[in-house]
Formats: sequence, structure tokens, C-alpha cells
Amino acid sequence: MAIVCAQIADEKRGTEILVLDVRETLVIADFFIIVTGQNRRQIQAMADEMERELKAHGVRKRSLDGYEVGRWILLDFSDVIVHMFNEEAREYYRLDLLWEDAPRLDWVEEAKSVAARSRRVSS
Repeated sequence: MAIVCAQIADEKRGTEILVLDVRETLVIADFFIIVTGQNRRQIQAMADEMERELKAHGVRKRSLDGYEVGRWILLDFSDVIVHMFNEEAREYYRLDLLWEDAPRLDWVEEAKSVAARSRRVSS
């Protein structure tokens, strides 16, 4: 789920995408995703697409906060919590620094690995 959300953020032109593994630190989630969007419409589009894609795979959101204003949208899928910021809000809240000790997942490499395994299974 975390990789799918990161890929959607990337496809929707999100920047500075981080996937943090918080399994050792938190009991409320396994992964945090932090991403920057350029404006409210882009951030909302990322949130809409993540919700749509995960719902298609049977994953429902637990909560959605900040959608109307669009400066910081929090999308909670239980095991994965996505934080989508505009540039100003990301700089202000600095979640990157707050969670700097959390291991960062190389979601690009992980996505390639998942795709390779999928091709082997379908062959």
C-alpha cells in the first residue's frame, strides 16, 4: 500500500516523496508517506487518486483531514498514513525532521522489485 501511494504521488507530480517505516516506533501505522504538492488542486488530486486506487483493492480510508483547505491533507489507511503538504506547510511542520530517525524506504527500488516479482509469477 505504501508503495502504491508513493507511486500515485509521483504520477500526480508530487515532489520530495518520502516513505518512512514507523513500525518500530508506532503502533498506529506501519508507514508514513510525506509528499509535497504545488497547490491545493494537485494535493486534492493525489488524495482522490490514492483513495480511488486503494478502494479498488479493497482498502478503505479510516479518515481524511484537511481536504477542503488543501494545505496539508492527512489520509489515513490504517497501516499507511499519507501526509500531503503544500511547500509552505511542509516547511512549517517539518515532519521530515520529526521522523528523521525512522528508516526511509527506497520506494522506487521497491516498486521495481515488486514489478519484477509480478512478471515472474505471471510467466
